[in-house]
Amino acid sequence: MNLEKILAISGKPGLYALKIQTRTGFVAESLLDGKKITVGLRSNVSLLSEISMYTHSEEKPLAEVMRSIAQKEDNGPALSHKEDNDKLVAYFAEILPDYDEDRVYVSDIKKVLNWYNQLQAKGLVSKEAPVKSKEEAVSEE
Repeated sequence: MNLEKILAISGKPGLYALKIQTRTGFVAESLLDGKKITVGLRSNVSLLSEISMYTHSEEKPLAEVMRSIAQKEDNGPALSHKEDNDKLVAYFAEILPDYDEDRVYVSDIKKVLNWYNQLQAKGLVSKEAPVKSKEEAVSEE
């Protein structure tokens, strides 16, 4: 699962795919409706590949959390983010058993499940581990 060009834009619903960078920002395409928007450099934008979840031992990259959901659901949709809070917390504890309950809020869990379901609907999730490029494999040796 590659989250390198998937964006969350503050104040805008859903997720966006980064299309092209411009001098004054970039153009992104909504994963919800396919509409393209221009985003200025002053907008608060998060790349999903840069987001991590707190655990008691380390920070777990969002891609790994989503891969865990994909494995649990066999690449199918996850629990709806609109379920009641107790159900969401119990579900997330199955996905990431050592998550830090003090620093990961129910709103964070809702956001992750909502994002996962949007990506899953577009066929962008995978339970398979990412295949490393030759450069990455060589640099680890």
